[in-house]
Amino acid sequence: MVPENLVGLNVAGLKRRLVLGAAVAAPAVIAARGLSAQETLRITLAGGSVGGAWSAIGNAIGESIRRAVPGSAFSYEPGRDAANVLLVSQGRVQLGIAHAQIALRAIKGEPPFDRAMPNIRAVSLIDSEAAWQALVREGAPVSSLEEIAQKRAPVRVTANLRGTLMALATEEAFAAAGAPFAQVERWGGKTHYIAWNDALDMLKNNQADIITNVVDFPSRQVINATRDLPVRFLKMGPEVIARVNTRLGSTPVTIPAGSYPFQPDAIDTFRAHVVLLASSDLADDTVETIVKAMIANFDSIKRSHATMARLEPKALPDAGGVALHAGAARAYRAAGLLS
Repeated sequence: MVPENLVGLNVAGLKRRLVLGAAVAAPAVIAARGLSAQETLRITLAGGSVGGAWSAIGNAIGESIRRAVPGSAFSYEPGRDAANVLLVSQGRVQLGIAHAQIALRAIKGEPPFDRAMPNIRAVSLIDSEAAWQALVREGAPVSSLEEIAQKRAPVRVTANLRGTLMALATEEAFAAAGAPFAQVERWGGKTHYIAWNDALDMLKNNQADIITNVVDFPSRQVINATRDLPVRFLKMGPEVIARVNTRLGSTPVTIPAGSYPFQPDAIDTFRAHVVLLASSDLADDTVETIVKAMIANFDSIKRSHATMARLEPKALPDAGGVALHAGAARAYRAAGLLS
């Protein structure tokens, strides 16, 4: 049963699958402990929306599995942060992509989850440079998070969809600055939980002052969206960032000056880790095989999306605080990537 606070995360809609076609010619076959030449894998991975970064990366992981273990079946299901963690924990999918900070909350049973899920484990790092980025429209009455609280400004904010790290990070950032969403609304402001593209439309139509996202930098998504839209970054001080990191498990990061056309100065913010997850109930040999396949075909995975371009195999075991699956740890040790 889906927890009430996860209703609307399209768990039921995840039944639609995008199945990879036949394996490519001349696959790079690996020898996996515990799997004979005749054994194959049946893997379903829950990621993000079709056409996005998680979709591209997830399908590249699937292709690496098919190359490594010919005859294996892989399917990709579009999903969302919290829903993916839930599906992995319940064993309804074998793999899921989510932010480590969401996974850690699931393990502890903290919102948006209503029970602990101690069987969540990490398989690999996907991205460690997903930074919280808040854009404020030109002409808005504030330039920093702290200023919202100081002025009791009735700002209109979008926080992405519930059950995503983007929404959770935005809630935590505003609360850390003394402007929790409930207070913003008491000051006459508005808070909206809507998708990024809808938030952009609201900003363009002067229906929102601030929109937020958690993405790499510089993000082509942000660059393209703001090409004809006068915006600037919403700033925050080190104390706010420290409070967010304590609550969220994130880490500080600086977006260098000039990363975006509208950004003359460096921007201090916080970042999250995007990770590949599995249940501890999934067989060690299966996860070891998956990780070995990813390592053997890492160049192909890197080419799947710009997010992966800066990632190197040595970083794969760094799962943002989520404990590694025993099978993953075994594969990393065999590859000399984990002591």
